[in-house]
Amino acid sequence: MKILVTGGAGFLGSNLCRRLLKEGHEVVAVDNLITGNKDNLKDLLTNKNFIFIKHDICQPFSKSISHKLSAINQFYHLACPTGVPNIGPLAEEMLFTCSLGTKNFLELAQKNRAKFLFTSSSEIYGDPQASPQAEIYTGNVDPIGPRSPYEEGKRFAESLVAMYAQKYKVDAKIVRIFNTYGPQMSPEDTRVIPQFLRQALSGQPVTIQGRGTQRRTFCYVDDLVDGLILVMKKGRTGEVYNLGSDQQITIGKLAQKIIKITDSQSKMQFVKRPVHDHQSRLPALKKVKKLGWRPQINLEKGLKKTLNYYQ
Repeated sequence: MKILVTGGAGFLGSNLCRRLLKEGHEVVAVDNLITGNKDNLKDLLTNKNFIFIKHDICQPFSKSISHKLSAINQFYHLACPTGVPNIGPLAEEMLFTCSLGTKNFLELAQKNRAKFLFTSSSEIYGDPQASPQAEIYTGNVDPIGPRSPYEEGKRFAESLVAMYAQKYKVDAKIVRIFNTYGPQMSPEDTRVIPQFLRQALSGQPVTIQGRGTQRRTFCYVDDLVDGLILVMKKGRTGEVYNLGSDQQITIGKLAQKIIKITDSQSKMQFVKRPVHDHQSRLPALKKVKKLGWRPQINLEKGLKKTLNYYQ
C-alpha cells in the first residue's frame, strides 16, 4: 500500500512513518520543515520504500511532485505548526495549513478514491465546561482569542473534512489528539514533558505555571500511532474519535515524577500562569475503545523511554 503523511518530519509524523514502513508499506512524507526536523527521518532516508518531499502543502504541486503523489491509497494529514509559543508567530501558517492545505489533500484523496485521516486536537474543546469531553461536546472556545489560530484552524478543518465525507463520499475520518509525548519530540520543545525533562537534566529549576493544580493526561506516542492506524482501518466515514490517555495527573505531580526519574537536584519554581491556560482536559475514549484500541504504556514507563531517548 502507498501511504502519504503530511507533517512527516514532525514528532508524530516521523513516528507514524517509521511504523508504516515496518508494516511493509510505501511511505511518502511531505513537510515544509517550518517546525518539523528532517533529522527525525535520517534513519528512513535510505529506505527504498520511503520518499521525502519538502513542500508547503498550501501551495500548488509541481508536475514532479504530483507524479510522486499518484496512486496514494491512504492520506494521514498531520501537518500544522503546534505549541503555544508558535500561536502568535505562526498564526497565519496554522490557519492556512488547516484550510488550504487540508483542502488540497482532500481533493487528492477524492481523485485517488483513497482513505483520509485528519488529526485534529483536543484544543477544539477550548476550556471545557464538561468532563470528560465526548466527541459530541461542542466546546467552550473564543473564536478571536489568543489560542484561536490553532483552535479555529482545527475546527474549520474538521468541518471541511466532514463536508468532503458527506458531499463527495471521501472515506475520511477525524481524530482529536490529546497530549502525546515520546521519542522524536524535540528536547527544545516548550510543551510540558520535554520542558520538565530538559530542566531536570540540566539541574535548572522546574518551572510550574500557577500552583500546579491544573490536570493533564499524557499518551505515549506508540499508543497514539496504534490508534491512528486503527481508526484509518476501522473508523467510520465522517466520524470523530478522541485519542489519548484518560489517566489524569496534576502538573505539580508530573514535575515531582520527572525530578525523581531523572535523579535530579532541581527544585520546583512556580511562575505566573497564562490567563488562557485551561484547567483540565479529559478525553472520553468509548468510541475508539469500541474499535479495539487500548493504551499499552503507562506514564511511568513512557517517561523512562522518553528519558532514554533524550540521553
